[in-house]
Amino acid sequence: MSAEKTAAEIVQAYDGRPIRVMEVCGTHTHAIFEHGIRNMLPDNIQLISGPGCPVCVTETGFIDEAVWLALEKNVTITTFGDLVRIPGTEMSLAGARAKGAKIRIVYSPLDAVNYASEHPETNVVFLSVGFETTVPAACLAVKRAMELGIRNFSLLTANKTMDRAYRVLKGSADAFLYPGHVSAVTGMKIYEELKNEGISGVVCGFTAGEILTALAMIVKKIGSGEPFAENAYTRVVTEEGMPIGRKLIEEIMEPCEAAWRGIGVIEGSGLKLREKYAACDARLVYDMPEIQGRPNPACRCGDVLMGRIKPYECPLFGKVCTTEHPVGACMVSSEGTCSAYYKYNI
Repeated sequence: MSAEKTAAEIVQAYDGRPIRVMEVCGTHTHAIFEHGIRNMLPDNIQLISGPGCPVCVTETGFIDEAVWLALEKNVTITTFGDLVRIPGTEMSLAGARAKGAKIRIVYSPLDAVNYASEHPETNVVFLSVGFETTVPAACLAVKRAMELGIRNFSLLTANKTMDRAYRVLKGSADAFLYPGHVSAVTGMKIYEELKNEGISGVVCGFTAGEILTALAMIVKKIGSGEPFAENAYTRVVTEEGMPIGRKLIEEIMEPCEAAWRGIGVIEGSGLKLREKYAACDARLVYDMPEIQGRPNPACRCGDVLMGRIKPYECPLFGKVCTTEHPVGACMVSSEGTCSAYYKYNI
């Protein structure tokens, strides 16, 4: 009998109290739908989606800042593709591009540094969005630009760390499926700290078998009534994680407050460039005014990210908000919960 089948049997045989498990990673959300895992679960296990998509939790105001840089300061915005269609208060970056803004899709922050090096007459800003997984690459780009004396490159940062978000979400679920790729950087220490604060979870991979194994571990642990922190992704995630990556982050960036869509401001959950690297901080380089975004009040993306509602409970879902014409960030992003529900016709 395979390990995957054993895990499935453990989960399907669960007959304890109802439990809510929050998968905070958008890749988990899509994998769960793709493999039909929700349909395999008994009624007393509920999976809810949380704020683990970095594009989705990026506030409207960040998009407005990027649009301001593009249109008012005539910089070339370099970014990953998903951000281009995220709505701002007045327009998305795609809308700004239609007005003549220079928006360039790149595949890594170093691509943006190389572009700035090859086009010294052009001011280049990279939109640095993401959790612990992608922050080291952004830090490496800053370090490279400084070492090479590239003065026309900077970051507009909206990077976040996940541990503070789990603390805010305490009580929203009985256990978390912790994201495997973030955990590969952080290691297990932060989850031990969360366990000591009464927060439970299992680090989870992305195959059907790995997700079912993590759920089986939760089912077996939940009955004890004690908080737990387990690793079901040992082929990738170690106790120490990636010390070199964390050291690079600590060298280049420092904690700051950060605004999360649906949650609000969480102290210490963001990352900004240290003063030593201020020459690469786009907000300082371009003397950016304080910009407060105004999200579409009809969009319930924030409630979806907090697990308060399912996407289909939003009145816009599948009607005026579709993957072809998205209204909210959760429908735009390839990791978004709304896009998963829409894609799999839930």
